[in-house]
Amino acid sequence: MISRSSRATNSRPKRERRTTRPSFGDRSLARCTDAELLKMRFADLPIRIDGTPLEDRIQRMHDELQLKGLRFRPHFWLSTDWFSPDGIPGVAIPFYLAHPRLMQLEESQMLEIEGGTEESCLRILRHEVGHAIDNAYRLRRRVSWKRVFGPPSQPYPEFYTPRPFSKSYVHHLQAWYAQSHPAEDFAETFAVWLKPRSDWRTRYEGWPALKKLKYVDGLMREIRTQTPKQRTRVRVEPLRSIRKTLQDHYHERRGFYGIDLPRDLDRDLLRLFVRGEAVANNGRSAAAFLRRVRARLREDVADWTGEYQYTIDEVLRDMIDRCEVLALRLDRPDNEAERQILIVLTMHVMNYLNAGYHRIAL
Repeated sequence: MISRSSRATNSRPKRERRTTRPSFGDRSLARCTDAELLKMRFADLPIRIDGTPLEDRIQRMHDELQLKGLRFRPHFWLSTDWFSPDGIPGVAIPFYLAHPRLMQLEESQMLEIEGGTEESCLRILRHEVGHAIDNAYRLRRRVSWKRVFGPPSQPYPEFYTPRPFSKSYVHHLQAWYAQSHPAEDFAETFAVWLKPRSDWRTRYEGWPALKKLKYVDGLMREIRTQTPKQRTRVRVEPLRSIRKTLQDHYHERRGFYGIDLPRDLDRDLLRLFVRGEAVANNGRSAAAFLRRVRARLREDVADWTGEYQYTIDEVLRDMIDRCEVLALRLDRPDNEAERQILIVLTMHVMNYLNAGYHRIAL
């Protein structure tokens, strides 16, 4: 990780230093504008897990582990994103979940809050705890683990091509995430096994994925009372060590989830809409209509495909731009137009995924 300090020299007047690096001593986090928050460094954020809903959700994880008879308890800390580092039996949680104002900023910058609801947060926590227990007991070194899930040494791809109808993998997180790498396959399988009342034996009956679930079940029974082999409480990239600003962070994230794949939308848009001269003077702008239903379209396609809303919004932005250039207008009822746009948008996003451009995230 590249570390960068924006601290001013001692000779600079204090007032000047405050304008370049806002201080929460002068203004509470809840009252900061987006612009003020984006200038902040992660190391300066006055947030912690204690006393927030995250504390209760972490306790839920401990309760679920206890319910399964597991001795293992991971440690948790705040960082820039969700992750469980290789060799560390713990879980990093993204900073924005520690404060409602930062959750608002996350949504304004990335169009969604990953783990923002209790249910979605618990889903991701179960997945990350799967990585943590793998690290704690060095499970991936076992020959049986490799036989069931594949070689853990397989390089992590930047992109992967999901097979939506495969029954060789469990369905837990969106985007068929178990298919991205053997380590993710294990973490997803563990998460399904860990969830209380998941009824995985019935749900996956007849699926090849059931073999993986049964393997995890037997493996957890074997190690549940054993002392972990890796017991370090090291925290990788904790917030206090990160001097990067939130603005730089979001600039990098938006670049990561943006779409670089060329798309020719004109043909499909000309089937959905008509040129301005082909309709009456009161025909409505197609671009304006797309802007009005943009959020709903984005959310629906995200639910169906598992893709990040920011990525989907990139396609929508191109659609709006092309509608303006082509001077396209509506010539049909709103509900019919929205339904057809949804089909076209989903098609373009799925073409993107099927081309092998689904990014690894967690």
